[in-house]
Amino acid sequence: MSSILSVRDLCVSYGAIKAVRGISFEINEGEIVTLIGANGAGKSSTLNAVSGLIRPASGEVDFKGQSLVGVRPHKIVERGLALCPEGRRVFTQMSVAENLDMGGYTRSDAENEETMRLVFDHFPRLRERVSQSAGTMSGGEQQMLAMGRALMSKPDLLMLDEPSMGLAPILVDEIFTIIKELNRQGTTILLVEQNASMALSIAGRGYVLETGTISMTGTGADLLHNDDVRKAYLGA
Repeated sequence: MSSILSVRDLCVSYGAIKAVRGISFEINEGEIVTLIGANGAGKSSTLNAVSGLIRPASGEVDFKGQSLVGVRPHKIVERGLALCPEGRRVFTQMSVAENLDMGGYTRSDAENEETMRLVFDHFPRLRERVSQSAGTMSGGEQQMLAMGRALMSKPDLLMLDEPSMGLAPILVDEIFTIIKELNRQGTTILLVEQNASMALSIAGRGYVLETGTISMTGTGADLLHNDDVRKAYLGA
């Protein structure tokens, strides 16, 4: 497998606060990799830096062999990297179709028509609600819409920030089933998730973040059965 994303010595600061302190990690094509850690560990800051939403204080981010540092977010999307943000952030006054169209703004109408059909295959509920305002949908439906919107750019690497947050267990299972199916069909996944048990159960590899640094790394299975991880994140 070849590397699709390489992060080296990444630092992210908010004024005097150092959120990410020199982390390095790599993702290979076709993998599911997860970042787990407590609130404030630096997980979302890492994704935001990779996707260009915030500029790193220092460090390097390479995607498919090209640096992303200083590249504007929409250009990063055009290169094949998409972020499904924490909290869904759908456009509540717009319909499902309009939200999906926004996700495909870097592509042609013909390409978007084809991709929207694929999104509806993954999320049949969105097809049923295609004309419905996003703000009137349930939390689970909004999460599906946020994921569908990110998929509209046909990303090679999809980054998901807390996709299970606030969802009922049955919907969490559904979302994770879809994540596995997307990966099976060729999309590389970087998953940030507080539900460490679910994340590690589907990830090939994982990284544990603590106060802005990587404290542990290993296969998903190894971390899932690691005593320190179990005590800290799995309630065991």
